[in-house]
Amino acid sequence: MSQTLRVVQLNIGSLIEPDWETRRHEVVAWLNKLRPDVVCLQEVWQSDSQENTAGWISGQLDPHDSGEDGSWHWAFGGFSLDAFVPDSSLRFGSAVISRWQIDQHQTWRLPVAKGGSKVVTQVPWELLHVETAGIDFFSTHLTPAPTDGMHRIVQVQAIDSIIKQVRGDRDEHSFGMSRQGMPPILCGDFNAEPESDEIRFLSSLTPLNGVTTFYQDAWRVAGGDGPGYTQDWRDNPTSAELNLHRKRIDYVFVGDAFKRKASAGRVLESEVVFNTKITGVMASDHWGLRAEILWPMRPS
Repeated sequence: MSQTLRVVQLNIGSLIEPDWETRRHEVVAWLNKLRPDVVCLQEVWQSDSQENTAGWISGQLDPHDSGEDGSWHWAFGGFSLDAFVPDSSLRFGSAVISRWQIDQHQTWRLPVAKGGSKVVTQVPWELLHVETAGIDFFSTHLTPAPTDGMHRIVQVQAIDSIIKQVRGDRDEHSFGMSRQGMPPILCGDFNAEPESDEIRFLSSLTPLNGVTTFYQDAWRVAGGDGPGYTQDWRDNPTSAELNLHRKRIDYVFVGDAFKRKASAGRVLESEVVFNTKITGVMASDHWGLRAEILWPMRPS
């Protein structure tokens, strides 16, 4: 029996970027190729006239790769975009798809610093928590512009605080004792490069307001060769059309694995995915990530 957990992360660009009706089939083709256990998605949307985009993807995945009931399970968390679109029923946010039942889920709207553009202040930047198979997953999307760092700093501090509230004392470590269970897993489009204070804070490389925290950046600790760019105009026409510079802004973070029983939470491997065409189009202006995480208590 496998003792690993395969997590896939992707911003699907389902509302903002063009050609979703075509690109969504590329997303499904890649997921069926990757055979993930859990998928974290951003820029997911739904309305009274539009099926939830993550729900649609879930319904297209190979049922032979799903859990024992033959179905994939999903949860969505989002908020209104009424400042930008006339449809008051439209909701925009994050989703998690899992082989296993969703035991609970909750969504928070993330704060921003004072000031900022309409995109910063009126897009509902979110954090979705999903508990599935006994593991806490978080999917998030932070403010986008390179100059939005002050807002993202506020957001990552809020994310860390929320995760700690959800986890309670489960991540505390006592001298001479082993931690039990899996650490939390945080995925998303952070719109921040590895050298930024936002990402350095999450990686325990810098404090913010006297607070430190630690999550393993899966690519940094177990990635392949190269910079791990998740947006690259050289090979992605949509990124080229937007005139975006090459950057690594999408992440899988895994909580502290120190002294966890049977090495639970060790990041074994990370790979950039969705970076070539299967059906003839790119899935998104973003590329995604696959992470393999040691999970010794994986259910059969």
